[in-house]
Parts: sequence; C-alpha cells; structure tokens
Amino acid sequence: MCGIAGVIHRGGMSGVGAEMTSMLKALKHRGPDSTGFALYGTPVAGDYVMRFKVAEQEDMGSGFDIHGKIRDRLAEVDRRLAELKVTVKDRDASTEYAMRYVISYEGDLEHLARYVEDVEGTEILSLGSALELVKDLGDATVVSEQYELGGVTGTHAIGHTRMATESDVDIRSAHPYWAFPYNDIAVVHNGQITNYWIKRREMERRGHRFMSDCDSELLAVYVAHHLAHGITLEESLERSIREIDGVFTYLVATRDQLGMAKDTMAAKPLVLYESDDLIALASEEVAIRAILPEEIDTYDPYDEETRVWQA
Repeated sequence: MCGIAGVIHRGGMSGVGAEMTSMLKALKHRGPDSTGFALYGTPVAGDYVMRFKVAEQEDMGSGFDIHGKIRDRLAEVDRRLAELKVTVKDRDASTEYAMRYVISYEGDLEHLARYVEDVEGTEILSLGSALELVKDLGDATVVSEQYELGGVTGTHAIGHTRMATESDVDIRSAHPYWAFPYNDIAVVHNGQITNYWIKRREMERRGHRFMSDCDSELLAVYVAHHLAHGITLEESLERSIREIDGVFTYLVATRDQLGMAKDTMAAKPLVLYESDDLIALASEEVAIRAILPEEIDTYDPYDEETRVWQA
C-alpha cells in the first residue's frame, strides 16, 4: 500500500511545495518508508536543474570512510561536467549526499546523464527544465523540512509515500521516477505491474536506462519513450491500459501537463477534485481536504479511465 497525490493550477503559480507536503502528510499511514516530490516551476531558457545523489542515506552510518568517498565522487562529477563544457551556475547541498546544481549545457542530455551516473554511487534523480525531483527516506514532514520544500512555488506537482513491498528501502527505490530522453517527466504509482520484466527488457533493448528494480520505474521509462517519439501523453496513457498488466493507478507529470490512468480492474484507489482553476488527486480524499478544507465534491475515476490536464 502506497499513497499518491497530484495537484495542478491552471493559469497560475501557487505554493505547490507546501500543498504537496500537506497532502503527503495526510497519506503518511499509507507508506512510512520514503517520501518523494516532483515539483514543476517556470523554466529558464538554456538552464537545467540537476538533482542527484552520490550516496544512500543508509551509507552515512557505515563504518568505512563514506565522507571521503562523497568528496571524491563530487570532485569527479565536477571534473566530468567541466570536461563536457557544462557551466555550473549554482551549487547547493541539500544533504551531504544529495545535491542541486543549476547548469547550462548545449550538448546531448542523455550523454551527460550517463557520463555523470558512471561515477560510483551517483544517480541523477532529475535533470529538468521545469522539473525538480526530491526523494528520501522518512515521512513528508522530514523530507520537506530537510530539503526546504515548503516555500517552493510552481504550477503543478506530484508526490508519493512509499511502503516497501518488493524492493529495498532506499532512495533508489523511492518514487517519483524520472527518465530520459524526455527530461521533464515524473511518475508516481500505486500497484503492481505483473509483466514488468518483459516490458523492462523491451525498453532496455531500445537503449533505455533503469536505475532500480522497482516496477514503478517502468512507467516513467515507458511514457518518456512515447513522448520522445511524438506520441501524446493522452495516447501513451491509453496504450498503457492495453499493454501493461497488473493492478495500478498512476500519475504522470510533464513540463505543462498532469495525467492519470487506472487499470482495467480499478483496484487501486484514486479520488479526484476538479474546478476551473485547480485539480487535485490522491489515493484518499483526506489528502485533498488537507489543502481544500471547505465543502467540496469529489469522485472516483472509473476503470480504464485516463485524464490529462494542462497547466
């Protein structure tokens, strides 16, 4: 059992960091192991925000010299960025192991990502124009405060509270998931994909990268592949109902859209609120009421339902 949430403001900016924190705090009982946020703001022409980690949180208490390893890994990341002629405009360490770089780069983003991730212990969580993806162990309060997300403004966001079932409790296995070559995509998922390995091998044969053994990552890769080949988000969501087996409900965010899909059996819950200015979705209505305490009408999407909203 996990919790998923999404919010999108049509035609304006809002405090999506605080909103998503409140929604995920209300879903804490659905998953205490890790919490993740995908937050979308206004892109700056030519700039990318690279969120990455050079160690797992659990490594910090290990007996070997992790602090020295982290320094060496960061130095190697910086060396490789300089080699690729990447301009680093800003550096910020959210934790000792998690970094936020604002960069300018005119080359191939996939080549950049693969070269950086070739550094031992390094994983890019997101490399977006509008997207910033943050995830770590702990509940929404812990992660939001640790990464100072309460003041983040933007147009839309998705989030996830995770109860680990089939993969490890670490940052690598936490949601949301990001995938290149479509760099501003993020996915959160509640459910189980039963043809995961078949579809994963299919995507790997096409050259796509997987960083975990979590079945949810497949959805990010699957949708990113479609979008990069000119398929709309609406069509990708509809295809997933036919091509991906299992019980699932998932949310997808791109630079300017938020989408949802429920499988044929609709076994995994989702509640939806929609107005002219705001759409909010979550595994339980209590999360929507965390940001909309007034009297509102909600409904449960049907089986095989897919929806897409524009920011």
